[in-house]
Amino acid sequence: MSEGLLGIDLGTSAVKVLLTALDGPVVASASAEYPIEQPQPDRAEQAPDMWLRAVAGAVREVLAQAPDSQVIAIGLSGQMHGTVLLDADHRPLAPAVIWPDRRSVEEVQEITERIGAQRLYAITGSPIATGFQAATVRWFQRHAPELWRQVQRILLPKDYLRFWLTGVFATDPSDAAGALLFDEVRRDWSDDLLALLEIRRSQLPPVQPSASICGRLREEAAQALGLPAGLPVATGAADTACSLLGAGVVRSDRLLMTISTGGQLAQPCETVRIDAQGRIHTFCSALEPGEGRAGWYQMAAMLAAGLALRWLREQLYDDPTSVSYDRMMALASEAPAGADGLLFLPYLLGERTPYMDPTARGVFFGLMLSHRRSHLIRAVVEGVTLAACNAYGVLREMGATPRQIVLAGGGARSRFWQQVVADVFGAPVQALRTVEQSAVGACILAGAAIGAFDATEAAQAWAHYADPVQPDGERHRFYQERLRAFRALYQRNAGHFA
Repeated sequence: MSEGLLGIDLGTSAVKVLLTALDGPVVASASAEYPIEQPQPDRAEQAPDMWLRAVAGAVREVLAQAPDSQVIAIGLSGQMHGTVLLDADHRPLAPAVIWPDRRSVEEVQEITERIGAQRLYAITGSPIATGFQAATVRWFQRHAPELWRQVQRILLPKDYLRFWLTGVFATDPSDAAGALLFDEVRRDWSDDLLALLEIRRSQLPPVQPSASICGRLREEAAQALGLPAGLPVATGAADTACSLLGAGVVRSDRLLMTISTGGQLAQPCETVRIDAQGRIHTFCSALEPGEGRAGWYQMAAMLAAGLALRWLREQLYDDPTSVSYDRMMALASEAPAGADGLLFLPYLLGERTPYMDPTARGVFFGLMLSHRRSHLIRAVVEGVTLAACNAYGVLREMGATPRQIVLAGGGARSRFWQQVVADVFGAPVQALRTVEQSAVGACILAGAAIGAFDATEAAQAWAHYADPVQPDGERHRFYQERLRAFRALYQRNAGHFA
């Protein structure tokens, strides 16, 4: 019977479970979906028990696919920022409030004003946003004081799952950083922020390295999963930190760019680099800092990436689901670079990096009678990529100097989009071929926790990429001009969006 590592990624809309061999190949995989409940338009909640049922079902499905494999350790990854409140008996007092929740607008403003934006960035490495644990806790304190008085434990989503698995309360630096109650330099809870929000340190879990064993699978959870009790469970990490591991992006010479519904640029760094203007997030990585190890990462975020292309498809076609994105990319490739003067701002939901502007709006600029579907599609692809390069400008300002871009998400499947990214950024692009890289990262942490290998070495060895796409120098120079026009289009209209 072959030995394997089990990775559980507790995502926003589904849990993904992978079983890998000790040297990396995926042996089996399964997922189980769950809804986001919205009892009011600004709410986003999930029942923690629903997570547990989904995890149990997906794990059992994986074990059924690989009857000749023996799980020897479990690793965890999870959606960031969310809040699970437990009473004295360790039962949830309310549904978990997860990151898309927008109820805490006033609390975000209050926290920022009370501690001061510059001081907040210096401590946490990030601006605060609705859905972050610090803002959610403050909302409960103000709007549900009777419930708040019963709160004995405050957990992030993956840490609630681990408590159910092991009976141990713990968190790791990467996930704790996203709570916005954490000191990035000290890699521990911030006494100043806890005092400001009247949170007792005993209400928060102890912080442990991601690649450490935090507990062992208890009997009740083992029976639910179909696994033997006593298996070691790693502390694990936030999904973005695990994604960097699974993508093999663990050095400062690589940039991970993800084009999915939204977009992200994540850059590992060996020292804490905090943007005093709060345009990006600096969070702890899944690796402990040390010589040659990137213990932190900087992240720039875009709200509408693949979402903008999906929106366009819904407007252009009577039956959108019958039109594949491959077909749309083929059509876009028929239009010339620059889409014959058509420029698109993809700010359909406002924008984060670099503007942090919720009032920003999407724009098609330069429309002419001669423009066709191919131009519109190409303009959207170029607009999303220019927005990413615009966001990357902040990372470059902060010292990022990657020699290569690893492209992940749905956009990475298109050779056309890979070429546009290479040409806009002027850097080689490799599309990630590793699937479910956050769950792969969880497996890597499980193996590292039991001493099977070094996490950094495994991350670099396990990741799989397509052949690199090289930039075209002439098109890169052209896109640099387009980037200047792109920035000017936002700046000249920013005052009108609201």
